[in-house]
Amino acid sequence: MHAMAGLPTADALISAKPVDYVIIALYFVFVLGIGVMARRAVSDSIDFFLSGRSLPAWVTGLAFISANLGAVEIMGMSANGAELGISTVHYFWVGAIPAMLFLGVVMMPFYYGSKVRSVPEFMFRRFGTGAHLVNALSFAVAQLLIAGVNLYLLGSIVHALLGWPLWVALLVAAAIVLSYITLGGLSAAIYNEVLQFFVIVAALLPLTLIGLHRVGGYQGLKDKITEFAATPAAAAATVPSAEQQLHSWPGQALSGFDSPFWSVVGIVFGLGFVLSFGYWTTNFVEVQRAMASNSMSAARKTPIIGSFAKMFVPFIVIIPGMVAAVLVKEIAELKAGGSPAGGASGEGVKYNDSLLLLMRDILPNGLLGVAIAGLLAAFMAGMAANISAFNTVFSYDLWQRYIRKDHSDDYYLRIGRLATVGATVIAIFTAIIASSFSNVMDYLQSLFGFFNAPLFATFILGMFWKRMTATAGWVGLSAGTLSAVLVAFLSEDAFGTASLGVIPLSGQGAAFVAASAAFVVDIVLSVVVSLVTEPKPAAELRGLVYSETPREDLVDPEERKLPWYRRTLPLAGISLGLVIILNFLF
Repeated sequence: MHAMAGLPTADALISAKPVDYVIIALYFVFVLGIGVMARRAVSDSIDFFLSGRSLPAWVTGLAFISANLGAVEIMGMSANGAELGISTVHYFWVGAIPAMLFLGVVMMPFYYGSKVRSVPEFMFRRFGTGAHLVNALSFAVAQLLIAGVNLYLLGSIVHALLGWPLWVALLVAAAIVLSYITLGGLSAAIYNEVLQFFVIVAALLPLTLIGLHRVGGYQGLKDKITEFAATPAAAAATVPSAEQQLHSWPGQALSGFDSPFWSVVGIVFGLGFVLSFGYWTTNFVEVQRAMASNSMSAARKTPIIGSFAKMFVPFIVIIPGMVAAVLVKEIAELKAGGSPAGGASGEGVKYNDSLLLLMRDILPNGLLGVAIAGLLAAFMAGMAANISAFNTVFSYDLWQRYIRKDHSDDYYLRIGRLATVGATVIAIFTAIIASSFSNVMDYLQSLFGFFNAPLFATFILGMFWKRMTATAGWVGLSAGTLSAVLVAFLSEDAFGTASLGVIPLSGQGAAFVAASAAFVVDIVLSVVVSLVTEPKPAAELRGLVYSETPREDLVDPEERKLPWYRRTLPLAGISLGLVIILNFLF
């Protein structure tokens, strides 16, 4: 296979045929076509940034989950599946579903009912300038870093497919995402995310089914993992035991704790409460999709609809990673302590390559094209979500509030499009940072601990305690963020040579501890500062604090006319029941 003329090439990881390229090309035609069509609906900044608040619940629900189906779910979770096994499901069944349901039932009425344009704007109304500025700046930085992760993995796919150098692949991938977001704004991102959801499922489901067939079904997979874990090479490489890889609880393989008790505490509190609620309930990347809904009822149901899809994603992401660890010789060699050459980066095989190498080994041409399109869809959805959230916060919360106030709506629409271009360019450089991590989940969880855990602490205290003050808001948020950064740098290998190794934890266990520290520091300082400073009058807290907001402001009166299975609370109850059953089964 030859790359474009004049471009230096490397050996392509995947041998795609013309039929695969046709499928991929058709996908991109649809993507860009959606961008062009969405542009016709953009007449003002609310259309560009929030889709005119006009979309139905099923569209925003699928977009809600598709926006999250980027690097975390696809490459990061398959890498975890290959390295750690089935305990990776905790990121979904403990670390996502409960928080998604809480967002829909409890928090969306405040976001949607207040008609704010972003999560930082809600912070401004509750706590004023200090907390707002800290939140807006930290969120903007986080989105640029996380967009870099998605872009790096997207570039890795192009590199693996065509053998192009990574820097060329990064530029091409960035240009594609930039084109449709700049054209159609959030509507283009959301409708593409709905398309991408179905493409991702069509890509990964055959990979799971064929992979399981090759290893003799799920029982055959368990037997092979057990057999490998008993080898001297696995023992020397400190591979988790077969028991830890094949049972989700107590999850020591994931948490890094030796004690089963502390492992459960770390997963339930660090991941299931602090990291999870911090991410799902305050992350504007996700909340923005619900804000684009056409009613309060639709906004509340958006994350709940998304939760049904979310709970079954592990079967098409984590299982293929586990299959790759026993079926793909390079991943098996890596897991046994070896250093196989090659990989998407060209600098040696990493766990992040698990899905690509499994595709290479088991998918026939045609299905390979669908799978590649699905991976491209996932990374574009993730990066587009980061950038569409960034341009909203940059334009409204930073530029309009602190730099140029009281300009025309067209002016802020132009700023939004320029911010999109700027964010994409910066993401090319933050992608280089992401490329230095063997398992991007470690990097991402550290970022979530820095930015989301303290924000959740501030939010939850401010929403349910009317005594919390504006000063406490920014002091707690700033101190919580700094404490998470400090814990990360004191841990082993969290940031390579920059880490000090004082705390004997690494990887995701270190991220759980950093997030927990941020949460506790934020809460304690916020309470102390609130007790010595002046709170807002209760009359100013309607729609911002639970106890001061009438119940009629928190529900959609039209929902009572819907059948029970289309109402918020019954849907949330069904989702919670299903996820409890899944935890018992695995």
